[in-house]
Amino acid sequence: MNLDFGRDFLSAALAVKGDGVRAVVLSGDGKNFCFGGDLRGMIASGADVTAYLAELTTNLHKGLAYLAAQPLPVIAAVNGMAAGAGLGLVLMADLAIAGSSARFTTAYTGVGLTPDAGCTFLLPRTIGARRAMEMLLTNRTLDAAEALEWGLVNKVVEDADLGASATRLAERLSQGPRHAYGTVKRLLAESQPGYAEQLAREGRAISLQAATAEGIEGIGAFLVKRSPRF
Repeated sequence: MNLDFGRDFLSAALAVKGDGVRAVVLSGDGKNFCFGGDLRGMIASGADVTAYLAELTTNLHKGLAYLAAQPLPVIAAVNGMAAGAGLGLVLMADLAIAGSSARFTTAYTGVGLTPDAGCTFLLPRTIGARRAMEMLLTNRTLDAAEALEWGLVNKVVEDADLGASATRLAERLSQGPRHAYGTVKRLLAESQPGYAEQLAREGRAISLQAATAEGIEGIGAFLVKRSPRF
C-alpha cells in the first residue's frame, strides 16, 4: 500500500454504487492478499513521512468507511499473507473466506508503528479483546485454521478453490434482498458506533508515529532484515 494504492483504492471503492452492484469481492493479485503499507515508500518520503502516511491513510480510510456503509455484502477472499492494513481489509469485509495457506498478522509494532485500517476498532470486536491485544503486541501470526477457530474468517477452503468459492458466495448473495442486507449492516454498525471516528484517530496516530525514533528505527531495521533496537 503506497500513495498510488490509496488513491486507486478510494476510486475503486467510490465506484461501488447503484442498484446494479449487488456484492463485492476483495482479493489479492498474486501469491498474497496484502502485506500492508509500503515501508520503502515511507523511507523514501524522508522527513515527509508524516504527510505521506496522512495522505495514504486518509484515502484508504475513506474507501474502507465507504465500503462498510454500502448496502451490499463485501467478501474477502484471502490468499497468502494478510498483514497490517491488509488485515484491516479482511476485518472490514462482512464475510471472509481463507485459502488453506492464508496467514494473518498485525505486524505494526514489529516495525515501531501503530495500527491503521480500522484494526483497533474491528479486531477486538471480531476475535475478542484479549486475543486482539495479543496479536497487536506480539505480532502473532495465525494460520488459516487458527483464524477460523478465532472467528477471524468464516470458512477455509483449498487454495485452488478460493476464487471459485468467493465467486459462488457473491453470486448467491447478489440474488438476495439488497435493502434487507443494507439494513442488517446498518443495524450492526449502529450497535457499535465509532468505526469512522476510529479510522480518523488511527490515521493521525500512525502518521505521527512513523516520524518518531521508534518508527524510523523499526522501518529501517525491517528493510535491512535485522532486529530493531527500540
